[in-house]
Amino acid sequence: MKDTKQQFEHVISICRDLYVKKLHDYGPAWRILRPSSVTDQLLIKAKRIRSIEIKGVALIDEGIRSEFIAIVNYGLIGLIQLAKGYVDKADITNEEAIALYDYYAKQAFELMMAKNHDYDEAWRSMRISSYTDLILQKINRTKQIESLQGHTLVSEGVDANYMDMINYAAFGLIKIEFGEE
Repeated sequence: MKDTKQQFEHVISICRDLYVKKLHDYGPAWRILRPSSVTDQLLIKAKRIRSIEIKGVALIDEGIRSEFIAIVNYGLIGLIQLAKGYVDKADITNEEAIALYDYYAKQAFELMMAKNHDYDEAWRSMRISSYTDLILQKINRTKQIESLQGHTLVSEGVDANYMDMINYAAFGLIKIEFGEE
């Protein structure tokens, strides 16, 4: 599991680097997004990955790697939005946005490590396309929970689904970055 820890930290650092650069360019403009809009952004990214996987070609000069990075980042933004609520204009500094990102990335990491222990690194035997399908399933579950306004009978909440999406996307990035298939 030592490799998993290091590999996860590596891919999250790639995601964080892009997040920080976008904060520089745009600030935390995403603070206006309602959680349902974050979910729709995740849907767009996951559907593009699946489209590229099925068609075997992308007409826009960005592949699935950039979309997995976006899923990690939007998933973390989603967790922040669930905790803080949405606003009409950005209300936090870039430094606060980075600290919140780091806080929720650490939570996602801890969840991944616990599940990875229990499932004995089963994700390493999975195909990247399965991560895509599982992310899409989590998005559909999230949309259903959102339509129920969070009133579920037995299901975990939106936050748990965002965490799983982050971790599946990180697994995809690990396989892309380290050549594991």
